[in-house]
Amino acid sequence: MSDPTPTVVSVTSQRPDVQHPVPDLIARRLAAQLLAGQPARSTADVVRHLLAVQAQDLRGARLSIRCRSTGLTVEDVDRALTHDRSAVITWVNRGTLHLVAAEDYWWLHPLTTPQLVTANARRLEQEGVSPAQADAGVDVVRGAVASGPQTRAQLRVQLDAAGVPTARQALVHVLMATTLRGHVVRGPMIAGEHAFVGVRDWLGEPPDPLDRAEALALLARRYLAGHGPADARDLAKWAGITLGDARRGIAGLTAELADVGDGLVDLADREPVADLPGPRLLGPFDPLLLGWVSREQIVGTYHQIVTSNGLFRPFALVDGRAVATWGLAAGVVSVRPFEPLSRTVTRALDQEATDVLRFLRGADVDG
Repeated sequence: MSDPTPTVVSVTSQRPDVQHPVPDLIARRLAAQLLAGQPARSTADVVRHLLAVQAQDLRGARLSIRCRSTGLTVEDVDRALTHDRSAVITWVNRGTLHLVAAEDYWWLHPLTTPQLVTANARRLEQEGVSPAQADAGVDVVRGAVASGPQTRAQLRVQLDAAGVPTARQALVHVLMATTLRGHVVRGPMIAGEHAFVGVRDWLGEPPDPLDRAEALALLARRYLAGHGPADARDLAKWAGITLGDARRGIAGLTAELADVGDGLVDLADREPVADLPGPRLLGPFDPLLLGWVSREQIVGTYHQIVTSNGLFRPFALVDGRAVATWGLAAGVVSVRPFEPLSRTVTRALDQEATDVLRFLRGADVDG
């Protein structure tokens, strides 16, 4: 494949009157998100630090790793999934696919998925899958992965043969039901597609389970490590748990927390906050827009970053706020600014575009 030259497409517009957020809060959160300070050196390091990275858009999950690490490529992310088995993708928090460290699956899954079962059953019926057919479908998927990793296409063939509906979104929700029951996760990449595997076949025997109070405190601690400062409402929204459970989790950490004002807390042993990062290109569904009740501190007046149908566009971050969206087509990165950008920022975003292409080298770079 040729080495395309990335292009930053600049436009002129009148800079709006933007209300800037409190720099200290943003700086602290960017450092917690690994967007400032020392970058990570492996996929597992990023995932363990953030606890869960939204991953229904696989390219978005990969790009979330890129901008929080140094020297990695798509192949490194896929190696963590396929060979190292240090990370998996599964339905947890809020019923959305997330990239999580393999060892965190065992406690995060039982804590955040029971509340998803009712909605999953309702969606199955809406897709024409009866409860009996759903149970049969779960059995088919369990049996299929017992012989090794199975792609979605392979599972569809076997479900169709068993008379389990797979049209429209039925297949997705049968696979989700199997996942929620603790039988499968998305493990290795096979020919560019993420395959399903049996949980114990892939991850081994589980550790001793945590009691609920321990699990909630661990959730709060790990959440704050990657998202603090924050409050219970932020934790509840991000993890898809009740506000009461979020408060209980944070209350279990009282001795470890520092009050930073405005009802927000952070881990007391947090390292000193680094300066704001240089200009960065963040991918679709980046964790920076998904970790708190409000994303206004980042997007400001530029609400088009999140579309009406719930898509989170890739965007450029400059001085801790969104200033542009960007896209990739025909091997060219194009940045679409919301406001005039200085030459210094434009040069920095050109360097970021070059790094995006370096990171994606060998993968599908169009889209």
